[in-house]
Amino acid sequence: MGITGTHIDTHEALRELLGEPKPRTKQKVLGHIDEHARDLIAHSPFVLLATSAPDGTCDVSPRGDPAGSVLVLDDHTLVLADRPGNKLIDSFRNIVDNPHAGLLFLVPGMNETLRVNGRAKLLSDASFFDSLVVQGKRPKLAVVIEVEELYMHCAKAFLRSSLWDPSTWPERSTLPTLGTILRDQLSLATPADELDADLDERSLTQQY
Repeated sequence: MGITGTHIDTHEALRELLGEPKPRTKQKVLGHIDEHARDLIAHSPFVLLATSAPDGTCDVSPRGDPAGSVLVLDDHTLVLADRPGNKLIDSFRNIVDNPHAGLLFLVPGMNETLRVNGRAKLLSDASFFDSLVVQGKRPKLAVVIEVEELYMHCAKAFLRSSLWDPSTWPERSTLPTLGTILRDQLSLATPADELDADLDERSLTQQY
């Protein structure tokens, strides 16, 4: 990358620089879904799914549904329904080749987040698929996560970013629309407003 500086490339160097976690921090990592995690998952309408290919290539995909749509089958198993998307299937190809996955659950207005790590697999049908129906639409695919680690992440990142504070949000009109971005990135001849109208229509009518 052509960047010079002090390169940290060992675990020992990291520890010397950043120190050790407090004992309580290590103790908070659970190997199962407890009652508090169940409660947060039930109130979370938005989760980030992180996966990686065997060569280390990573991907993070946003997943959104009405709160309560993520199923907790038992103390070790979560289920996320797949909804219509761009069909690039980056996350799913990664899961097929490398089943390790990470989840980050967000609850609107809450500065703490729930982190989950485990092993993922894909199912095209199962007895619980009827419980994944939203707006009358049954998913074609679901991601099943076998939970190996689960723990709460503190509020510092959200406090530093003021994420939930509307007074810090940029004025949306000062930012380019998706249509404008796609027009410029793909060198399209279609006007940005026409692209935006089509994107808006598909976003509203093809959610499920």
